[in-house]
Formats: sequence, structure tokens, C-alpha cells
Amino acid sequence: MKRVTPVLALGALLLTALPAHATDNGRTHRDSYGTKAVYTPGQNPRTYQQAPAGYTAVFTENVSRHGSRSATDGEDGDTVLALWNQAETDGQLTRLGKEFGPDVQALEAAMSTVGYGNLSGRGKDELRATAVRLEKRLPSLFSSIAENGEKIDVVSSGQGRAVDSGTVFSTALTDADPALKASLGTARVDKDLLYFHKSAGGADYQKWLASDERLASTLAAITDQPASHRAAARVLGKIFKPAFVQRVVDGEFSATASDITAAQAVFNLYAIAPAMSEESPNGRGWDFDRYIAPRDAAWFGYLGDAEDFYEKGPSFSDSDITYKMADVLLDDLFKQVEAKRDGTSTLGAELRFTHAEEIIPLAALMRLPGSEKPATPGRTYTYADNPWRGAEVASLASNIQWDVFRKGDDYLVRMLYNEKEIAFKADCHPIKKNSKFYDLNELEHCFGRD
Repeated sequence: MKRVTPVLALGALLLTALPAHATDNGRTHRDSYGTKAVYTPGQNPRTYQQAPAGYTAVFTENVSRHGSRSATDGEDGDTVLALWNQAETDGQLTRLGKEFGPDVQALEAAMSTVGYGNLSGRGKDELRATAVRLEKRLPSLFSSIAENGEKIDVVSSGQGRAVDSGTVFSTALTDADPALKASLGTARVDKDLLYFHKSAGGADYQKWLASDERLASTLAAITDQPASHRAAARVLGKIFKPAFVQRVVDGEFSATASDITAAQAVFNLYAIAPAMSEESPNGRGWDFDRYIAPRDAAWFGYLGDAEDFYEKGPSFSDSDITYKMADVLLDDLFKQVEAKRDGTSTLGAELRFTHAEEIIPLAALMRLPGSEKPATPGRTYTYADNPWRGAEVASLASNIQWDVFRKGDDYLVRMLYNEKEIAFKADCHPIKKNSKFYDLNELEHCFGRD
């Protein structure tokens, strides 16, 4: 979470209470991790709908975020350890706080060993398991790919964790069915497709992100409010004695962190710890939950979600700047299916590996569940009136998959979002009520491709 410069309150934009549902239940606990939430499949494969009689799987494709990873840098650890070292010198650590510094140092050492921003052991496991479930979901398709000499294309953004995700995923797929090894092509990179937020197609977005005053003032108003300062004091109070917390609040250490940015750094370590569970001393996980109360984790999780919502997701209702650039990826999803239908493709599977910065806008563009609702003018995004949650929209290893089935000249498409069968947007009509299968011609029509 980046640091936001405080501004004056924006009237109706200010929030003064914890997000709705900020209680210690399973859903809220997961929500507090935002887009750092570890992957959970959304549905038991045994409950998937069966393709209509006579239809055979002929193609599958995905867009997958990389798996669980370490933090992208050591800034959060450096921030809190600078304060912790000073408090230790001054005798201002709580009993729990005395354990905090060594825990942070151990977590940072583990992340440094993995490599900042690289896949963790858990991340590799997430990808392997998803690949195995894909093969089990469509066994006849993968048998046909191997028997008919069709190809499996693997493409990534070119960033290390995305490249590695593609390698881990495709290796698991061929381990599950060794006959597929001859079908696996050389992995390739397409930055324009899978890193579009930083490619030429994202130039307008980058300009908006850096200079839009409404965006900056909205995020600043959400962050710099009384509820955030109260939550920050509680987080810091678990580690430091009251006198030291007050010194932080008073700005004595402003060159290092404010009260809010210091608490955010603690929260960020809490949020990334589950992704690093296999690298913990006992291999079962880090106990960072004890350094932040559930309601405070929920609050800082909300602040992180607000930033991702406005910067990458549905954002403001009068603008599509955050997600219109994802059309290049949606277009490729359709192009691959259409090439299969038209007989111009030798692919049996197209496997793409990318980042939250691509998954989130693609979900908004497609109006996937939880990404349908932008913030209307004069109303700020809150948990109380908007379903958008980073943990559900783009967790680590989140994915969108299309399975394609053929009967004669007819083609059906089924979509899975984090391995849960979901409907396409409301103006697309399935082949029958409550079905998750859509005629390709219908999808082309409702997405304006005809």
C-alpha cells in the first residue's frame, strides 16, 4: 500500500466507522488480506455442470495471476524495524513487542532467501494444484491434444514470478499427463497482452494514475481520517508502550513513518505472511495475527481494497480509464476461441500468466461478480454498499478460465472464475435458464463482436 499525503476531509467522502462486516468471521478474516489473500478454489469440481449431450471439449484457456509470493521489497520491514530498534533502545517495547522484531527479521530473511517478489513454496503449490484440477476437469480434451498433436501455448508478462508461474503450471500439467510433453511449446512473453498497465496500451492510464486530482484526493480522504488514526494507535500499541506510540503520533519519527504508515507496514507484513507459510521456521506458518486485532486488520484491509478499487477496478462511474485497456486481453480470449471454431488454430490450450494489475481491470471490463459496481459521484467506495473485495476479485493465483465444447458446427463456452462456474454478464443469455454454458455466437453478440 503506497503512502498517501493527508488532505482536508472531503465532506461526504469521509468515513468514520469500521467497514461493514468487520467482525472476526471467516469471510472477513480472508477479506482483510485483500489481494494478498492466498488462493482458494471456489467450487468443488464434483458439482460442475455437465456439458449438454453430444458436446465434446475441444479447447481451454486461462488468464491466471501468479501464485503466492514474497513481498516485492523490504520497505515495510525496514520501516517497522527502524521504529522497533529505537523503542528497544528506549525501553519502550511491550512484552509482545519484544517478540515482534525477531519475527520481522525472520520473515524478512525468508523473503530475501526466496527473492523479493518471487514465488514462494505455497505459490508453487497453488499453481501445481490448479493445473492438476484442470487436467482432471477435461481429461478427454488433454487426451485428444496428445493424440492429435495439438499444441499448448504458455505465455506470460515476462516478469519473473509470472514466467515462473507458467513453468510450474505447465510442468504440473505434463506431470499429470506425460503424453502432453510433446504438445508443450516454448514459453513466450507478451508484455502488451499481459502487462498492459505498463505497456504502450496503458499510457493514458499511467498518466491518469500519476496526475488525477480526484483520485489522489479521494484516496487521501479515505486514508487520513479519525478511524485510521485510532486503528493505527491500537496496532502500534500492541508493540510499543503508550509513550512511544504518542511520539510516533506526534511526528517525532516522521522521516521514518507516520502513525498510519507505520501501522500499514505492520499490516502489510501480516498480510504477506500466509503466502510465505512454507518458509516459516516450522513450515506451518507465521504467527503475525497476534500483532494486529481482527477489527484493525479489517480496517487496513479495507484501506488497501479502496486503493485497488479506485486505481485498478471499477473506480469512478463516469470513467473507464482503469479497465478499458484490458480489452486487449478480452479480445485475445475471444480470438483464441474463434480461431478454434474457424479451423485456423492448432492449439488445444492457451495458458496465460499475469498480475493483479491485469486481473482486476479484466474483471471490471467483463463485469464479473463483485466487479460490476463502480463508485457513483459523491459516494465513496465502502464495504457497506459495494461488494468489491480484493481477496475475491484477485487473490494470489486467481484465474479466469474458459472451456470450449463443440457439437458439429456449434460451440459452447463455460467460464470459471477461481474455478467456480459463473455466468457471463447479465445481457448474455445462456443456452437455457440456470445453465453456465453459452453459445459462442451469443457471447460475440452480447460483447459487441458481431
